[in-house]
Amino acid sequence: MNRRVNLDNVVKEIADILDEKHGEDIVILDVSKVSNLSDYFVVATANSDPHMGALREAILEYIEKETVEIIYYDKGKGYDWMVIDGGYFIVHIFSKKGREFYSLEDLWLNAKRYTYRDLVADEDNTRQ
Repeated sequence: MNRRVNLDNVVKEIADILDEKHGEDIVILDVSKVSNLSDYFVVATANSDPHMGALREAILEYIEKETVEIIYYDKGKGYDWMVIDGGYFIVHIFSKKGREFYSLEDLWLNAKRYTYRDLVADEDNTRQ
């Protein structure tokens, strides 16, 4: 794939954190042209409830360091879908069951879709 990925650095870093913490099936949806909710959705799957909490905490820790304002985030546990709302980006962390059931990406078919592999491949190409 030879398309240039031009995403916000905070959004890219969140995707990197999700990958480092073994989040699965990481996808970024650029919804800026199809929604007034946000510019980006970052979507990932956690493999367990503790994993979901660990992904949330790692992202919140990074966001706090970057002094990005958080509008809302789910604080509990035992969810199939957890949200971190940073205004211009919203992180969606799903259980496997929740990701299949809610099928968020299918609701936003008109959005530009980037997989984490797209981001990594693009970064590799720009370093050469």
